[in-house]
Amino acid sequence: MDCLFCKIIAGEIPSKKIYEDDYCYSFHDIGPQAPVHALIVPKAHIASADEVNAENSVYVAHIFEVIPKIAKELGLNDGYRVITNCGENGCQSVKHLHFHMLGGKKLSENMA
Repeated sequence: MDCLFCKIIAGEIPSKKIYEDDYCYSFHDIGPQAPVHALIVPKAHIASADEVNAENSVYVAHIFEVIPKIAKELGLNDGYRVITNCGENGCQSVKHLHFHMLGGKKLSENMA
């Protein structure tokens, strides 16, 4: 498979790891959009939020269970934002489901 995030998870492409377990991998974004910008990806290849189903939703549920741990580890005590992009109009650049965790400052309320 020629998936950037699958290669990062497999260790074929270096990343600055934040967290890892059997279900997910988290690392620092190489083009941060906030002082803290982490990516959290399921270890199973799920192309986008449109592909989440009963067989793979355990990965997404687990990611949301570990998000508070990752936020605490990154010192995001005053809040943060979690975003996933889906499809071309949603600006999904890598076709592997991933969640952006943004924080470290007061974020803009404008989401468009």
